[in-house]
Amino acid sequence: MLRTLHIVVKVVKLPYRLLTDANSTASVFVTVGVARGTSGADAPARNDGDTYLALGTTKLTLPTRRLRRTGSDLSELGFGGSAIGELWSSIPEGQAAEAIVRALDAGISYFDTSPWYGRGLSELRLGAVLRGRERDDFVLSSKVGRVLRAPLPGRQVDRRPWAGGLPFEHRHDYSYDGIMRSFDDSLQRLGLNRIDQLLIHDLDHWHHDTDARVNAYMAQLYTSGWRALEELRASGAVSGIGAGINQPGTMRQFLEMVDLDFFLVALCYTLLDQTILETEMAQAEARGAGFIIGGVFNSGILATGAREGARYNYAPATADALQRVAAIESVCRDNKVSLVSAALQFPLGHPAVASVIPGALSAAEVDANVAAWKAPIPPGFWSDLRGAGVLGAAVPTP
Repeated sequence: MLRTLHIVVKVVKLPYRLLTDANSTASVFVTVGVARGTSGADAPARNDGDTYLALGTTKLTLPTRRLRRTGSDLSELGFGGSAIGELWSSIPEGQAAEAIVRALDAGISYFDTSPWYGRGLSELRLGAVLRGRERDDFVLSSKVGRVLRAPLPGRQVDRRPWAGGLPFEHRHDYSYDGIMRSFDDSLQRLGLNRIDQLLIHDLDHWHHDTDARVNAYMAQLYTSGWRALEELRASGAVSGIGAGINQPGTMRQFLEMVDLDFFLVALCYTLLDQTILETEMAQAEARGAGFIIGGVFNSGILATGAREGARYNYAPATADALQRVAAIESVCRDNKVSLVSAALQFPLGHPAVASVIPGALSAAEVDANVAAWKAPIPPGFWSDLRGAGVLGAAVPTP
């Protein structure tokens, strides 16, 4: 008879960053009995430069940080779901599934998605994999503010900005009914009965253009939709309510209006841009809010470097951005640090940041993200960035 014994142990030696956090553990699965490829001489070997326990399959858990008052512990390195929604290119189902599985196997336990990512595709793909895991083994966030619907007969769907995705139209809706419908639709697409964190999505000038439209949707949220979010939080249906932030000024509007637990800050708190650190982020932190950081590469330039064709916040990089990134690259070369590692690890220097969430189109990109996250960076590197005028004296660093 085949029996499986589950043992949780402290690991004597783990990859670099795992040694720095008491939450780092390994769950070791030992199979007792005759099962080809699972135990004894047939046990899978693992050797990628570090010592691992050789008792069957070793499941790593990356260090976690508390998302402050939500009570949720997020892996420092999370998984952003926009790429598998086919933002940049269409990818096969199998490739997307492999990326998610690789993230889980690497110890990533926080996953972020949205109905908007691929017009439902990201949620479908994440749910297809996560449904096969123990629910308490991962933390999941999704978003509200859009409702998807089938197009009228004969009407073509404009899929922009997605390279692929699903053939659904959307409408913005921050009302009570719109938020409740969006939440329920997300649960069904995911095939899960719980979403841990729920975010208000894209309520800003970037997506709504004018003051009039932004103010109208803010009013809709305040007078109607916020009641839905409070009900979900109070009932325990979600652990925390947050908002996605893409540009300066938006966080302040939310802080003046509603009581949020956290913010997912994209593009405007990176190695290249900390303009909101001492203003909006400081105000939010003082109120007990936590942060998740997305867009750590500013849509490309902090991954590619200052080269021709580099993209900065989804537009061609300006001369100023190219000059500042070139200065960062110079310090990277002097310290033998990769630009990607510096960009990925930088936000974790902030005490209220719980996780950074780069996306990945493939298992190989997940591997690259994990390698960049755990690559050692000498403390003098951050001092050298200050000396070069790249970082201010008040900017926190790892």
